[in-house]
Amino acid sequence: MSVANDRKSVAREQLMVTASQLFFANGFHAIGVDRIAAESGVTKMTLYKHFSSKDHLIVAILERSSEMYWTWFEKTIQGAAKPEQQMLALLQAITSQHSKSPQSSFCLYQAVAVEYPFPDHMVNQAASRHKQSVVLRLEDMCRQANLRSPEALSRQLFVLMEGFCMTARLIGPDAPPADIVQAAITLIESHRN
Repeated sequence: MSVANDRKSVAREQLMVTASQLFFANGFHAIGVDRIAAESGVTKMTLYKHFSSKDHLIVAILERSSEMYWTWFEKTIQGAAKPEQQMLALLQAITSQHSKSPQSSFCLYQAVAVEYPFPDHMVNQAASRHKQSVVLRLEDMCRQANLRSPEALSRQLFVLMEGFCMTARLIGPDAPPADIVQAAITLIESHRN
């Protein structure tokens, strides 16, 4: 890779890191490209060389976040042999992360749903693709476990996960993490053939 390409990669990375931090702290609409460029230490022209709009930058951040999520997901379920154990390992990891750091329950995709509510917007579509992929993966796990109504059960487990993240953000340290795991166990048991 040439020095010029290295600089481009560094600038692009810095833009994504800075924008992610600013969006996390302030929301998407409150932050403009001028501030992102300034705090990244690059010109606005450089920002637009990498991302044709702020929306494209947000989509790139969401796509990277999705890649990181799937790496975490696979690592989390790696030690569990059976699909039911994998589902519970996933839910236990979500609750465990919250008990270590309540900020970990912040969901970039839920924030997108609030600030970009229209389904035809590219940012909303990027967030929706990720969340739909989670539901489909849960559905696949339910099928592998030979559970009844895998489509319905996957959506129910997804609602548990999403609901816990939102509840943890609103209630904070008082959110009962064990409840989500017990609810998942109850759901899974109710769908056994």
